[in-house]
Amino acid sequence: MVRTARVLGLVSMLSLAGWAQQRKEPVDYVNPNIGTIGHLLTATAPTVQYPYGMVRVAPITTPSVRDRFLADKIYGFPAGSAMLMATTGAIETDSARNASRFDHDFETVSPYYYAALLEDYDIQAEFTATGHASYYRFTFPANAHSHLVLSSRDNAELEVVGPAAVAGRGAEGGVAIYFYAEFSKPLGAYSTWTGGQVSAQTAKLSGTNIGFETDGATTKGERIGVRIGVSYIGIDQARKNLRKEIPAWGFDQVKAKGRAVWNQALGKIAVKGGTEKQRTIFYTALYRSLGRMTDHTEDGRYYSGYDGQVHDAGGHDFYAGDGLWDTYRSMHPLQLILDPARQVDMVNSYVRMYEQSGWMPSFPSIGGDGAVMIGHHSTAFITDTYLKGYRDFDVEKAYAGMKKNAMEATLLPWRRGPLTALDRVYQEKGFFPALAKGEKETVAEVHPFERRQAVSVTLENCYDDWCVAQMAKALKKDDDYAYFMKRAHNYANVFDGRIGMMAPKTADGQWVESFDPTRGGGQGGRDYFAECNSWVYTWHVQHDVAGLMALMGGREQFAAKLDQLFVEQYGTSKYAFLGQFPDMTGLIGNYAQGDEPSFHIPYLYNYCGQPWKAQRLLRQIMEVWYGDGPLGICGDEDGGAMSSWYVLSAMGFYPVCPGRPVYDIGSPLFQEVKIALAGGRTFTVSAPGASAGNKYVQSATLNGKPLDKPWFTHDELAAGGTLVLRMGPRPNRKWGSSPEAAPPSMSR
Repeated sequence: MVRTARVLGLVSMLSLAGWAQQRKEPVDYVNPNIGTIGHLLTATAPTVQYPYGMVRVAPITTPSVRDRFLADKIYGFPAGSAMLMATTGAIETDSARNASRFDHDFETVSPYYYAALLEDYDIQAEFTATGHASYYRFTFPANAHSHLVLSSRDNAELEVVGPAAVAGRGAEGGVAIYFYAEFSKPLGAYSTWTGGQVSAQTAKLSGTNIGFETDGATTKGERIGVRIGVSYIGIDQARKNLRKEIPAWGFDQVKAKGRAVWNQALGKIAVKGGTEKQRTIFYTALYRSLGRMTDHTEDGRYYSGYDGQVHDAGGHDFYAGDGLWDTYRSMHPLQLILDPARQVDMVNSYVRMYEQSGWMPSFPSIGGDGAVMIGHHSTAFITDTYLKGYRDFDVEKAYAGMKKNAMEATLLPWRRGPLTALDRVYQEKGFFPALAKGEKETVAEVHPFERRQAVSVTLENCYDDWCVAQMAKALKKDDDYAYFMKRAHNYANVFDGRIGMMAPKTADGQWVESFDPTRGGGQGGRDYFAECNSWVYTWHVQHDVAGLMALMGGREQFAAKLDQLFVEQYGTSKYAFLGQFPDMTGLIGNYAQGDEPSFHIPYLYNYCGQPWKAQRLLRQIMEVWYGDGPLGICGDEDGGAMSSWYVLSAMGFYPVCPGRPVYDIGSPLFQEVKIALAGGRTFTVSAPGASAGNKYVQSATLNGKPLDKPWFTHDELAAGGTLVLRMGPRPNRKWGSSPEAAPPSMSR
């Protein structure tokens, strides 16, 4: 009888454990510490924010340690334009002396809440956030001298504006940013300093290296809260933002709301099956994909650095903070599926930036367009949105900005401005010219470090030209359509049939001598390419894969070259190769998952009749190059680019060519994915039997009808329905393999 009771008790416990597992919500899977060690370059941060929120809070760790997870100390926490820290003991004006050791074993990270023990002071630090405000809670030990410190190294202002309030102004990217901070305990005694010189209670101070520090006794376990509103409009607006979003002291309520906001956002995609690790990577990747751009709207108004004015938002929120070289490929297409109205607001924001500055930006910050990377990919973003049926923006004005970029803006890397002599070569001859071997640069506008990147500039801009052509066709601008379609073929001008790859040409049309497709181009390949080499950029013809295939000699030759890419080695050593190409992390042969130009390449097997190879390779990439620990992102995250690739690929499809409303089918990780769409519709990807072994598509149906092609349209997704992919352990080499089954290209 006792034994029976024990068995029943064990069964009950297991049932409860299973129920608890089922009750785990999407936000519970998110681990913001994934990626906080970079493979070579930039690491991520464990950011607390709302999706697309203006306030983004993460601990400020040892500045010299770029891999945040390996940092030894916390220096403080963001407070608008200032830094907030809690300490005990003597008053210090040096942030390094105020810093405290911390231990990840005593840390809590999530999208909506962070906590860590400041070990040097025995202070528990916690914070949460809303769209325009942050909320800190510090639990102090018993101490006669406990402090809250606000400091700023920039040219800034601080002012005590009440018995428990401080306001300030600083700068972010050359733009003024304001904050209003309230303390749950009256300030009492406090000190201020300028340039390290401590003074008595000065109510207002300005300059560089300024600070404010409370000084008072605390009892053991005493909690002091600090809530901070932030604004780009002014201090009054910062106070309004705080009053609106955190009207009362109640840390746990704000934290709970943040959790609910994230669960709603992440819950738009529900998955079944897969492993705990895969679900952790997936929902963390989705969290990373919902941060860029930033909603800068404040009470129906926004500040724009494009004309230095405050504007009425007019019913469309204003977004900035983007990097389209990174985000047009997969992040914006993913966001468009999940929240098309928000993406339309983002397009409207680009159009406003064009109105206010005269140029359509590609890397817009709150302060203006950044001269970063290559291409005018706002064209791709806007075209993709429009051709997927979302058109609540001034289309004619958007087209005017796209065409102006194509005709009047320089294509030079890391530059903005009018045409140069090199741009005229592109317009007249259809390729961007490289320097001859040994030739010295004579064009003053060329960036001294980023150089010409001539082949990549040609390829990325002829894709943009194709996007302009699609918009011209939709708007019945026939002459423009014909002109830009001709330019969309420019990729052929840098294809060297002798080596079957893309290669640089000089202005007189001659191939650069002794070109090495693996190691050519100097540091980062920048003489000819953007961060990568010819093995990657040869495939950068998303808009006309069929045309590229024809240049290579047909389907078999195309597939053979793809096969070679994934086993091709590095010439001398991996060490030397990565020293030259530090962005090319996540290597499989010369394929680099750690850099965005590679993202679409595995799916190109769908175009040459071998989709099963894409399925195998995609599973390998997701398993090898994405993890659930600090090293879990294999390249620079770039605000969601790496992560959005994973989200889409794990669901089983990917947009090879933004601007063409089509998705290529890969190999889903999960047995079922349900995507909540606008209008209450749902699109389901059902993959019965999907597992580590069952990675190959055996057959497919879409809404009950047989699907013998490895792609489907955005209209089919947006209408809702069910894509069933029956999976198995061995390739079905017939499924989706006929020439007629290939996804569309410009040439077919």
